[in-house]
Amino acid sequence: QVQLVESGGGLVQAGGSLRLSCAASGSISSFNAMGWYRQAPGNQRELVAVITSGGTGYADSVKGRFTISRDGTRNTVYLQMNSLKPEDTAVYYCNGVRLIGGTRNYWGQGTQVTVSS
Repeated sequence: QVQLVESGGGLVQAGGSLRLSCAASGSISSFNAMGWYRQAPGNQRELVAVITSGGTGYADSVKGRFTISRDGTRNTVYLQMNSLKPEDTAVYYCNGVRLIGGTRNYWGQGTQVTVSS
């Protein structure tokens, strides 16, 4: 059973930075894609950033401020968040996708990010 464990959330002032980590219990190379989603109260979960062997992608709202990366030796995916805004406040979830006999999604438990104004 694959496990994804997020860490790095917390409280930060607007304009500050945080780095989220997502540690996988197995090799991250086994995932076709890995990404970060977020969900604010009353909102649907939305894709923030994704990384595949072909590159990276970002939501328009975070382009130029957030960077997704991965370290295969540590089986960890990161989300560097700079110039944080109060509207970035949400629970951030790590996601991994495997395309084996269909699409399988794996999720972490989430980590809270709160940006104060």
